[in-house]
Amino acid sequence: MGYAYEDLSEAQFEALVVQAAKLKLGKGVQGFAAGVDGGRDARFEGLADGFPSRARPWDGISIIQAKHTMSYGYFSDPDFSGTVQSAVLTTELPRARQLRESGKLNNYLLYSNRYLTANANENLIGRVSQGIGIPPESVHLCGIEALDEAFREEPRLAQLAGISPLDGPLIVSSRELAEVVEAISNGIDAQLTNSGSRPQERTSLATKNVLNSMTAETSARLMRNHGHLLRQIKDFLADPGNVHIREIYEDCAEDFDLKIVAHRGEHHTFDRVFSHLVELLTSRDPY
Repeated sequence: MGYAYEDLSEAQFEALVVQAAKLKLGKGVQGFAAGVDGGRDARFEGLADGFPSRARPWDGISIIQAKHTMSYGYFSDPDFSGTVQSAVLTTELPRARQLRESGKLNNYLLYSNRYLTANANENLIGRVSQGIGIPPESVHLCGIEALDEAFREEPRLAQLAGISPLDGPLIVSSRELAEVVEAISNGIDAQLTNSGSRPQERTSLATKNVLNSMTAETSARLMRNHGHLLRQIKDFLADPGNVHIREIYEDCAEDFDLKIVAHRGEHHTFDRVFSHLVELLTSRDPY
């Protein structure tokens, strides 16, 4: 599995793109602070270091733009390349054209953490070229594949971008969590699930609630709705045959733990943290 770009904040993703662009264009790529920047996240001026080819490298002012999404998608998705006013290209191309008309753009390099297919690349380069007013050879799109390639070329890419997992937003990946939930659901016997048996508590639930800043009302509701599953989940994870699922579960649990600790003050109570995580996971992957 590649780098979890969707788990980055926009600022982190922009910092990562700056480092990736340096590998393509040269060390002179300059990132900009957040703000109204006229449609540019980074800039490179001069002769590119062999990009897109040694024979015909880019020259002049190259504008690098980073477009981050917290979900999983493609460049061809309507929210990115559709014709609605809110689509990414619909919003950004006029800004880039203004830079072009004012002599501040010769080449356009666009990064996004989306998958880029060959057909989409061909179609969108034409649209971007026409929308900005530059030749197609002065447009380049970089998706997840290009970002993964940058990591293979420079494994320290995230480190060079100054990215720390705890500095990002309170988000978690639904892919591995979904694998755990599905495996547990398939592995628990239906009769035991409906037996009504409840787990035996070792540490006082009230004490746990105080430590976790969870209200008694939320705790009672969660236990009423899901408490009968805890013992069965524990038995399932303890089964040697489920060691692969247990390892994924432990990785997910660690991610949750670190994120919750880092953002507890931001959300004040565990109730709000829990609600935020559920809403985020279901919105990112409703299936």
